[in-house]
Amino acid sequence: MDKSVTNNPIGNFNIRVYGLAIENQHVLLSDERFRGVKMTKFPGGGLEFGEGTLDCLKREAMEEFGCNIEIISHFYTTDYFQPALFFNNTQLISIYYLIKIDNSKKFPVSMQPIFPAAENEPNFRWAPLSELNTDMLTFPIDKKVAEMVIKQFGA
Repeated sequence: MDKSVTNNPIGNFNIRVYGLAIENQHVLLSDERFRGVKMTKFPGGGLEFGEGTLDCLKREAMEEFGCNIEIISHFYTTDYFQPALFFNNTQLISIYYLIKIDNSKKFPVSMQPIFPAAENEPNFRWAPLSELNTDMLTFPIDKKVAEMVIKQFGA
């Protein structure tokens, strides 16, 4: 095999797709553990090969919430270099959409941060927009998006 085909000199990309659910002056957050790290982020996850960003977000919602979502509009895509925290030589690209969750199916939601004991088992909570601040979120891109959410939707 030609090594030039398998050797990516600029590194790798990790594309993440997230949903911003804003209802009744609250935004949905996800408290999770990954590789032993407690994190608070917006709901969503990684794009799989062969998948579009909208399909990714719908799949993630079904996996995490167990219900369908309506994608309202694009909100933000990373527009600066952000190295991935968990992967060496990898650039993170995050895409955020405003979403509406199908409320006909209920999924567990709390009002306080609760970090699950097991990895990859998110705990969801509604955070009041009036209390949302960047310190509530773990990752730099989510902090930037939180600032944008506060500016656009804050009380």
